[in-house]
This record gives sequence, structure tokens and C-alpha cells, in this order.
Amino acid sequence: MSQSLLYHTFRVRGYQLKKVEFDGGFTLFHVEPKQQLLRCSACGSSEVIRRGATERWFRNLPVGSLVTWIIALIPRVSCLECGCCRQIKTGFSDPRRTYTRAFARYVLELSRLMTIKDVAEHLGVSWDVVKDIQKQHLRRHYASPALKGVRQIAIDEISIGRGHRYLTLVLDLETGAVLFVGDGKGADSLLPFWRRLRPYKAKIEAVAIDMSAAYISAVWDNLPDAAIVFDRFHIVKLMNDKLTQLRRDLYRQAVDDLGKRALKGIRWLLLKHPDNLDDERGERERLQEALELNASLAIGYYLKEDLRQIWEQDSKRQAERFLRDWIARARSAGIRALSEMATTLERHAWGITSWYDYPISTGPLEGTNNKIKTMQRQHYGLRDEEFRRLKIYALHETKYALVG
Repeated sequence: MSQSLLYHTFRVRGYQLKKVEFDGGFTLFHVEPKQQLLRCSACGSSEVIRRGATERWFRNLPVGSLVTWIIALIPRVSCLECGCCRQIKTGFSDPRRTYTRAFARYVLELSRLMTIKDVAEHLGVSWDVVKDIQKQHLRRHYASPALKGVRQIAIDEISIGRGHRYLTLVLDLETGAVLFVGDGKGADSLLPFWRRLRPYKAKIEAVAIDMSAAYISAVWDNLPDAAIVFDRFHIVKLMNDKLTQLRRDLYRQAVDDLGKRALKGIRWLLLKHPDNLDDERGERERLQEALELNASLAIGYYLKEDLRQIWEQDSKRQAERFLRDWIARARSAGIRALSEMATTLERHAWGITSWYDYPISTGPLEGTNNKIKTMQRQHYGLRDEEFRRLKIYALHETKYALVG
């Protein structure tokens, strides 16, 4: 029965069971390799001579709540073919590991539903053992994301932890897979990605980025044939920032309490979509009062709402016409914040209307950013930078939810 358990349940093949012990709540399986397993670990030759043996302990799959160990007598052999003298391969464990492959698979299964800390406590092992098993699995499957066949990508930076630490991510917009994780932000952080991309000769058609001059230059230099599409959400956010700036300027310039009172506390009302205003809380009424008392703010607010229509036109030509009209109206208002926004949009108009050729954005990267934050909370912080990077590469095949 125990020999069958060793073979069918624990996947330990080529070994014979010598004895089973029960010691302090542990079940100990003493095994020894059969003669046909005695092969050179370097060349695989069976022409070997035994040179002693070493007893090694391997943490194994639990049986119910019982902890099991496999205690294997691992021979050291001298090869007559290549002259190498070393221990044989165990067959049921990876090199330099103190647990079986079956145990590692069980840890990976549990890790889909539990945090590293939970898995470690459940199995009675250290946090680092569980992390090591995950890390080896991630290295094997995700260390070098495939770049062949990539057609549309998004590039953006995300903030991690404290102290203004950033990572630059490149995302495949068709598969949702993270293709590259670079340290820092800006063009220099992308240099390793461009080096990896060249041998694949990938025909990237379009790149979604924000209006960063560094990113624009980097894409032009390395992907001269790719269309650049400026992310619509970054553009809307920039307009929101300009409107917030305008409200602050008007608040400082207000000469009476009535004007200040109307402008105070309406920042989020200005940024809300009109359909989301809560009538029961009087949000629409408060916003309307502020707009009636401040003509400049009203102009900025309605231009902000009109800006969204750039991406709702019937064709690229109509979008270009609408954008030119929006820029003219913003400049004619004679308001500094709106004039600055008009200049920015005019300078980047070609990349804004490229959306009609390739309707892509960096929006999926925001979802990836949220997953990364959830992942870090589940792991109680990731101190290992390589492990963090590997976990990010595997995000597209992982479902994260806060538990506990």
C-alpha cells in the first residue's frame, strides 16, 4: 500500500520504499533508488560506479493534516564515460531544492486562492519557501514574454510604493499581456525593450501613449512606421487640471464672500459628468449657481464637456474639423488656462485624431495598475524586485481579489 502511495500519489518513480515511520506527527517515507536510476547526472550514461551516498530530506505532499517527508538515500556516482563524479538526479525534485515537485505543484494550486502568507501558515513552511516555488514557476513560464506577432501596444508609467518610485510598462493591447517592465520612467527606461524587440522584427502598427515628449521621441526613433495615438483619458485629465487651475485662480481673484462661497467646494462637481450629478444633494443647483456667477468658469466648463465629442464624430475628417473649432473657441475666450490647453492640443492634433485609425488607449494599463496594487497588498509588500517583475508578467492570466 505504501509503495503504491509513493508511486501513484507522490509521483516518486524509480525508488523502492524501505520503511515508513511515524514520528511526532510526521510521516517519514524512507526510499532508495533502484539500480536503473543510477545514471550520470551530466551525460546520462549508465556506466557508473557508486561512490557512497547521502541522506536527504524532501518536504512532500501532506496527507490530510499529516506532514510527510521523503527521506531519500542519494548515491554519488563516478561516470566511466565523461569522468564526472556527482550525485544522481533525484527525479522527483528539482536540483538544490528541499521539497518534491508534487509539493511545489500543490503550493501553486493553493496560491491561486490564498496569499503567500496563508499558504505558508497552512503548510507550516516559511514565507520564502512559498515565494521560491512561485518564483521558479514564473521564471519558467513568464521570464521572456514573446514579442513575435505584436501589433498594438500601450506605454505608460505607474507609481509603486512610496518615494516616487516608478515602473514603465509596455502592454500588448490585443492579449492584455505585459511585454516589458522597466525601472523608472521616461525614454531611458524603454531602452531594454527596444533591444529585445529588434530581433523579433515585429510589425507594430500603433502605439498608445500620453503626450510626453520623451515617449513621442522614443517611439519615432524605434518604431518609425507605427502610428502614435495619444490616450484620450490623459487628454481629458489634462483639461480637468486646467479647469481646476482656472477655478483656483478665480477663487483668489474673488472680491466678495458671495463669489468665494460659490466657488468653494465645487471642484469635483466641475469634473463630474453632468449625468452623474446628484439632484437630491443639490449638486446640479450648486454647480449652476457657480457657473452663473463666473462667466470664465462657465466657458471653461462647457469647453471641457465639448472636448469629449472629439472621439464621438462620424469620421476622422469631422474630428479634425471639430478639434480646430474647439481650439479656436478656447483661444477666443482670452483665458490663460484655456489658451494653454488649446496650444497643447494644436501641437498634438495629429496624434489625437489618429484614434480614428486605431481606436486604442492606455486604459487597459490602468486596469493592470490596479491589479499590481492588489497584488502588492496580498503579498504584504514585495521586497524582491525580480519576483515583482515576474508577477507582473503573469498578471494577464491571474485573477486578483482582496481576501480576508
